[in-house]
Amino acid sequence: MEYTAKRIHSDPLSWVEKYADYLYGFAMSRIRDEDVAKDLVQDTFLAGLQQLDSFEGNSKEKTWLTAILRNKIADFYRKRSAISLRDLKVIGAEGELKDFFDAESGHWTEKDYPRAFGLEEYNPLIVKELGNILDGCLAKLPGLWCSVFSMKHMDDLASEQICAELKLTPANFWVIMHRTKLNLRACLQKNWN
Repeated sequence: MEYTAKRIHSDPLSWVEKYADYLYGFAMSRIRDEDVAKDLVQDTFLAGLQQLDSFEGNSKEKTWLTAILRNKIADFYRKRSAISLRDLKVIGAEGELKDFFDAESGHWTEKDYPRAFGLEEYNPLIVKELGNILDGCLAKLPGLWCSVFSMKHMDDLASEQICAELKLTPANFWVIMHRTKLNLRACLQKNWN
């Protein structure tokens, strides 16, 4: 009887030390709720332990755990996206921004044409300040909006994949993206001098 030991590609005992902070930051950038982010990271570690036999080492441990967390985040928003768009409270800025575009031409109105943000030259302090303001603006968005925006612009996921993961129709997806961009623009222009 020949015994061959299965090669271990992962060390679960080191996961918390190595990856907890990174995974928490990843979750916070998409969830914006500390308690939910902590729970999702814990769920990720638990799922990783349960799926350890299927981890073959074809990717890095961190990449594998991040993929599990990404699925946990999608599950979280999938459950919450059962609320129809009609039931979502529209942030006040949308009402203020409904006249951004000329009804006839579809172009920006002169008074609402996007202004330059003053980032013509790279300055790490200014970039950091703008990043903090953007984080604050993202935190004010409804969770589903923030997740859709993050998945599209931070994770570079295809629109179709986002719709499938969050069970959104393409029309709902584009409405959410439009409202998110309008609200982010209003918030950034209000808080960035």
